[in-house]
Amino acid sequence: MGDRVEKSGLRIDAALAKFIEAEVLAPLGKDAAAFWQGFAALLDRFVPQNRALLATRDALQAEIDAWHLARVGKPIDGAEYQAFLHEIGYLVPEPAPFQIGTQNVDREIAAMAGPQLVVPVLNARFLLNAANARWGSLYDAYYGTDALDAPAARPGGYDETRGAAVIKAARAFLDRAVPLAGISWSDWDGEGVPPLADPVHLIARKDGGLLLAHHGLHIELVIDRSHPIGRTDTAGIADVIIESALTTICDLEDSIAAVDAEDKLAAYRNWLGVIRGDLADTFEKGGQTMTRTLNADRVWGDLTLPGRSLLFVRNVGHLMTNPAILLADGSEIPEGILDAVITSAIGAHDAAGLGAYRNSRHGSIYIVKPKQHGPEECAFTNQLFDAVEDLLALPRHTIKVGVMDEERRTSANLAACIHAVTDRIVFINTGFLDRTGDEIHTSMRAGPMIRKGAMKQSAWIAAYEARNVQIGLACGLSGKAQIGKGMWAAPDLMGEMMVQKIGHPRSGANTAWVPSPTAATLHAMHYHQIGVFDVQRELAGRPVPPLEDLLTVPLAIGVNFSEEEVREELDNNAQGLLGYVVRWIDAGVGCSKVPDINDIGLMEDRATLRISSQHMANWLLHGVCTRDQVMDSLRRMAAKVDAQNAGDPAYVPLVGNEDAPAFRAALDLVFRGVEQPSGYTEPLLHAWRRVKKG
Repeated sequence: MGDRVEKSGLRIDAALAKFIEAEVLAPLGKDAAAFWQGFAALLDRFVPQNRALLATRDALQAEIDAWHLARVGKPIDGAEYQAFLHEIGYLVPEPAPFQIGTQNVDREIAAMAGPQLVVPVLNARFLLNAANARWGSLYDAYYGTDALDAPAARPGGYDETRGAAVIKAARAFLDRAVPLAGISWSDWDGEGVPPLADPVHLIARKDGGLLLAHHGLHIELVIDRSHPIGRTDTAGIADVIIESALTTICDLEDSIAAVDAEDKLAAYRNWLGVIRGDLADTFEKGGQTMTRTLNADRVWGDLTLPGRSLLFVRNVGHLMTNPAILLADGSEIPEGILDAVITSAIGAHDAAGLGAYRNSRHGSIYIVKPKQHGPEECAFTNQLFDAVEDLLALPRHTIKVGVMDEERRTSANLAACIHAVTDRIVFINTGFLDRTGDEIHTSMRAGPMIRKGAMKQSAWIAAYEARNVQIGLACGLSGKAQIGKGMWAAPDLMGEMMVQKIGHPRSGANTAWVPSPTAATLHAMHYHQIGVFDVQRELAGRPVPPLEDLLTVPLAIGVNFSEEEVREELDNNAQGLLGYVVRWIDAGVGCSKVPDINDIGLMEDRATLRISSQHMANWLLHGVCTRDQVMDSLRRMAAKVDAQNAGDPAYVPLVGNEDAPAFRAALDLVFRGVEQPSGYTEPLLHAWRRVKKG
């Protein structure tokens, strides 16, 4: 750990303090001494509350554990179970009908429907790519992925056969989204104004292009007969650029490995760079040195369109502490409070117009808050953000909040959670993997769970996804906030994504997560097919699926899993767990494309790790498998993971290194999984990463 300086009784990492004072506070005209004094007072108020909320989690879990232990092996009576949850305060009374009051929300959130990217803030190149993914080439997206049902491009330069198939598919998209009167886009000769069936779709013209719009999303036709593609095209169309990632979440949470002041400083510096507009990254690609920066706005005469995705920042939850700042007694401060203060102070640069570009045209700061358990914790976040606004002299409700609906107590009390942040909420989002991890942990003592793959067909999942939309609509989020859906985790399987992910806009969600800029461009086509706000109007007023369905515990009572089924399940969980943990611990990579047991690359983060480790811990607890069987799977899968990483010269093998931090972390995640708070992986990952860092 580096040197520390003392400010108002706080012991702060010296490099972090210097960054905050010189690069964050000074441009804002803030007095550093007053800031630290205010920060210390804020901590005096909120640290005890934070600790009390975590104690409440533990107390509720202990009561639920005891209730299940008294009924092991028996079916759960739904009415009795709900009464018990009400009695202990896990379930709270529903608020009276209300509509959210959030003001000053940008169009990308309130009035537009389209894809949302999530990007690890520690990777500057990825961060810039995501911010620039507001616009994407449909030609490139089709040409380079399996979304186009045509023979793959032959190696060795441009494949004209593949290119012709791309152009045909793009013309078919235009025929669906912005049709011409009497002819196909394939028949248009590029002369004059295209004969649109509805002229309202034409927004602007200029030399070299047309700007069209449909369902609130823009489509740019690049017309250039000197271009290698355009000169062979009847209409001279060299590319079709479509508005893609409307919003991006710059993630300080599950997709990064940040365990100390050094890591937090790197994260905050990148967040400041992308907010100020001066972030750049230089890298080698194809033997050439390239530098990436943020895209400028797109100008069409008097019309200027944002060139970048609207940025949220995801803070960490309430659980973890971080040694970047210590209290007078030497204890670490809650990392969520640290994030709230520093990411908001950085966001204030945009609100003050200090950057090269504007993120929010309304002066708002958008923070996603994950892993909250119920309305009391959401109310704590609301009060904390009030205090941060006061500390930074920001108008009330400048800081907006996105509430991740990914913990069971939040799902079961979602309307009350929304009500707790009613004047600053701009986002609710379902997250299957974290939600499943909490489902397993909350009912850990009830009995063995069904297999992981079967969870997606369980009753609680269907109720969870539907309730999220219906409750969001009932609380007035439509036209004011995002109702979101989760990630497509397989970035190489774009063809399958195009089949499956259209279900998200069909469900009434006006955004959904995608793993890459290319995926954003492809998923954007779904929002041309489906008018999401029309769907939301159709769904409004429908009954919310019953709470009983949401609270149906996915138990495998009476199921005798075969030896083969147990081995398959353990191998699947162990391989995914090891493949992720070895990168987290050894390389400090919090999210990456990790090959699964079938060698299909999946985007893995802590949410996927949480479900795998909790599922193995549950089966161990209830005797579905033995410790020896788990160790056998871990050792065999360690060899597989080593083989999958054989091409990485920096990779440290798992086999032969069972005493090293990575393998020991994996063992702890399984064998100590029952005792982990809410089944979270962060405490063990952080501890072993610090060991690795020395």
